[in-house]
Amino acid sequence: MKETVLITGASSGIGYELARVFASHKYNLILVARSAKKLNELAELLRNQYDVKVDVMAHDLSQVGASKKLFDEVKSLQITVDVLVNNAGVGNVGFFHETELNKDAEMIQLNITALTEMTKLFSREMVKRKKGKILNVGSTGSFAPGPYIAVYYATKAYVLSFSKAIAKELKAYGVTVTALCPGAVKTNFCKTAGKRDVPGAMEASVVAKLAYEGLLKNKEVIVPGVQNKILIRLPKGLVSSINFKNQQKLSLKNH
Repeated sequence: MKETVLITGASSGIGYELARVFASHKYNLILVARSAKKLNELAELLRNQYDVKVDVMAHDLSQVGASKKLFDEVKSLQITVDVLVNNAGVGNVGFFHETELNKDAEMIQLNITALTEMTKLFSREMVKRKKGKILNVGSTGSFAPGPYIAVYYATKAYVLSFSKAIAKELKAYGVTVTALCPGAVKTNFCKTAGKRDVPGAMEASVVAKLAYEGLLKNKEVIVPGVQNKILIRLPKGLVSSINFKNQQKLSLKNH
């Protein structure tokens, strides 16, 4: 039987490309995002191109309780999730004391709380079956602080630490956990976060392909791109200074 992958944040960017990669390898899919319209368009494309089963579940995981509702919907359809991809995330750029508190709270809810809840709920099922894979999307920002984007980088530091820890716990139960930590990627993220596009950003399709390959190899951490691999090995203080200068240049606000 075909395995099933559930991908959050599947309507665009890395999530969209991951859906295409998994479908090309004949996985059935559950696509999750806020926009049912975008998900349905992608689902139709994948069904026609790859002859796979695709379920669409429109949920806003930044809302309290949404993760449990999504889990219950999957259970009600009696679908076994073999691979969980926690890709949904949001960012915000600006001086911490000036940005809106509600945006920080939404970021923490989506990037940390929802990811943790999804991992908790679906990993329990995987442990029972002694089989499963989890891919949590972090960032090169997981490795050092990021002035002007402080809360976002802090949430991604959580993703990396959390993923590496539970990877050790779940290994004995046949469940692997991988943290994907890309640098800048050509998606709508920069515009949504309130900053300019990053020069030299990687294509989302390339990141998705490397993520899929690394997941199958049971890697604990995947950092796509040679420059990103070098960046994360620099001293944290130096990386923080680089992040500070980069965010100053990329911020859409002038201070």
